[in-house]
Amino acid sequence: MTPAVSTVDGSATTSPRRTPGASSSRKVLQLLLAFSERRWEASVAELAATIGTPVATTYRYVALLKELQLLEEGRAGHYHLTSQVMPLARAAQLANDMVRLARPAMEEAARELGETVMLFQQFGDSAVCADRVECDRAMRFTFEPGHSLPLGVGASGKMLLALLPEIERDRRWASIVEQRGTGVRDELKRALENRYAVSSGELDEGVWACSVPVQTIGRRPTVLSMAGPAARITEETRHTAITALQEYAIRIQRAIASYSL
Repeated sequence: MTPAVSTVDGSATTSPRRTPGASSSRKVLQLLLAFSERRWEASVAELAATIGTPVATTYRYVALLKELQLLEEGRAGHYHLTSQVMPLARAAQLANDMVRLARPAMEEAARELGETVMLFQQFGDSAVCADRVECDRAMRFTFEPGHSLPLGVGASGKMLLALLPEIERDRRWASIVEQRGTGVRDELKRALENRYAVSSGELDEGVWACSVPVQTIGRRPTVLSMAGPAARITEETRHTAITALQEYAIRIQRAIASYSL
């Protein structure tokens, strides 16, 4: 049985066990997962370096994915995902009961707060936007469902990193501190103590965001976040937003608990 470790909020995350005899299959899937909004195209050499396989082997993996119409060649020597993967993303969103259960509270929060409200979940070293609800005062904003950011970056990335078990956080410290500086440790400490994290202009210039944990048992770490133009969110409004967001997170927790019974 694969051991489970508890997060700081009492929920459990399961350490995935490597499936024996699936090395090639694992590499093909890793190649697909190497693409993101931060790297939407790559050369075979870049993909080979990412997944740790020889270039000749990587060419075979790319050829297989081209055959299945999951990859295609764009500008010379560079490959990108095709629209064939989009139904997979939609299917994943529809199958995510957390999104379905959180949606009513998110819609009400967006109306009350007058800003964009999002749900983020932790997958590996990333915080992935699972859902987003815009308010009537919509703004140009980076994150849509499926977009991701590194753990430790932005309000959502910091809150999710803080929620991980200490052994998981320690494993990621070196690279995060190298990129963000030692001050991120203090930010995570405050996030744990206060049960919220904030950011200002970290991901989008002029955008203020806050994030609070959605405490669940046996599910991956999840946070509820709000973002809007810093110019229209005063200090008083920020405090009110954090408090309201925490209340909506509790509502989502109750909905999930009832659903799980």
